[in-house]
Amino acid sequence: MIDYPPMKILLTDDQLREGIRRMADAIGKHYQHKPLTIVGVMIGSIVLLADLIRLLNLPLRVELVQARSYRNGTRPGPLVINTELLSTKVRGRHVLLVDDIFDTGRTLWELIPQIDELGPESVRTAVLLQKQGCCEVKMKPDFVAFDVPKGFVVGYGLDYNDQYRNLPHIALLEPQEMEETP
Repeated sequence: MIDYPPMKILLTDDQLREGIRRMADAIGKHYQHKPLTIVGVMIGSIVLLADLIRLLNLPLRVELVQARSYRNGTRPGPLVINTELLSTKVRGRHVLLVDDIFDTGRTLWELIPQIDELGPESVRTAVLLQKQGCCEVKMKPDFVAFDVPKGFVVGYGLDYNDQYRNLPHIALLEPQEMEETP
């Protein structure tokens, strides 16, 4: 077992399950059994995506895109989006973009127009976490499981230098812990 430093837990695994269930219920009510294509934004949304689709009682397809702005640090750099994993089978379908965290908002802000070019019926967004006071774009996610305070969070798919994704909870990574992480 990996010996991670003790961290402040913001959301326990039980709280995560309950919040994702509530978000799945809201998504289900919104789409009312309409066919849905869920597009997971890799890599951080994988855990959320797996749990969310098992809670949705909708006819659905799953697609993936890769977007990355954090590289070796805590400040986002230029956003790189790779849509090659995404098939063009979204034309005429309702699309739900699923991401791990809405921080600056740049990932979804830049991804939505690329999805729109593929001719979907609609595009909505769902995120596990919405970080308070960090948004740099004029949009808000359509579905949010939790609001969290400023700070660098890890766990449940979110990472720091490709570590901590496997934590079953969401924790706040303190600056000194980032210095200690190889």
